[in-house]
Amino acid sequence: MRHVPSSLAIWVGLVTLYLVWGSTYLGIKIAVETIPPFLMGFMRFVAAGGVLAGVIAIANRSAIRRPARREVLDVSIVGGLLLVGGMGGVAWAEQTVPSGVAALLIALMPMWLAVFSRLFYGDRLPLSAIAGIGIGLAGVAILAWPVGGVGPLDPAGLAALLVSPICWSLGTLYAARRAVLPAPALFATGLEMIAGGLLLLVAAAVTGELTGFTFAQVSAASWIGLFYLFLVGSLLGFTVFAWLVQVAPLPRLSTYAYVNPVVAVILGWLIAGEPLTPRTLLAAVVIVVAVAMIVTARGRAMRRTNVVEELPAIAVDEPEMGIEVEGTGAVPGEAPLAVAEPAAVAEPSTAR
Repeated sequence: MRHVPSSLAIWVGLVTLYLVWGSTYLGIKIAVETIPPFLMGFMRFVAAGGVLAGVIAIANRSAIRRPARREVLDVSIVGGLLLVGGMGGVAWAEQTVPSGVAALLIALMPMWLAVFSRLFYGDRLPLSAIAGIGIGLAGVAILAWPVGGVGPLDPAGLAALLVSPICWSLGTLYAARRAVLPAPALFATGLEMIAGGLLLLVAAAVTGELTGFTFAQVSAASWIGLFYLFLVGSLLGFTVFAWLVQVAPLPRLSTYAYVNPVVAVILGWLIAGEPLTPRTLLAAVVIVVAVAMIVTARGRAMRRTNVVEELPAIAVDEPEMGIEVEGTGAVPGEAPLAVAEPAAVAEPSTAR
């Protein structure tokens, strides 16, 4: 018989996920203080992907096969969208934008996922999800609108944080619905990290990050931040999420989509001394409500579809760095990489 974890064990896993993926935004902020953002991403994801893919390959050596050409191409496409456009954009933006604000804007990934699912695949968009999208855009306006007496966000950083969840949602949809990826899912996740990390190195070279860079300039704090992102954010975060996908009720698992940004805002304020203004607090409330509405509405719609089609209530289709779980809605939390879309789970996160 399959062992069913206790409710306490599941909650321990959830709290771990809240703290781990919510804290990665602060980890990125510290790491990019003295490490160029794309280069930092290269070091983080190639190392994490190599360890993850290597461990999975050894544990499943009798079942692992060499990826086909199509699988290598799709792994690279997914890794590029999630890690270069997604996480690379976050790291680049956090050079000038507070980590808490970055987390709030990235938390809107379910909004973009809902929009693109409707545009490209004709997925039903419930009225409550449409309302959530409108509320989410209002939250962005609250954060970004230059108000007299309040320092505006850096326009370039803001633009990167608006493009980043778009890339992440496109990568998630491609991984879940079009890509041909190697099995098992965590092996594909590791390969996506490696491919995305190598593309981040190309981005670092193109943007001039490698010119004049020396490891001697990296501070001890940035090394600690990078190691934290590698060990805790990537390896521990994805492992816990992959376990929770199999054992936790999806409505409960989906809560990480709107808890993570709150954790990020609080940690940025407590540890990094980031300002916690009334405007930030108002935007946080508005965006969290929007994400909750979108994730809940999509989850209910998918469950109704599954019932009508007489399919199992939960279908785990482990595509990419991601695992799409019908009825969820995933956020990059850690964005995660990878463990992709719990559609109503709210969009890895890959990593955040």
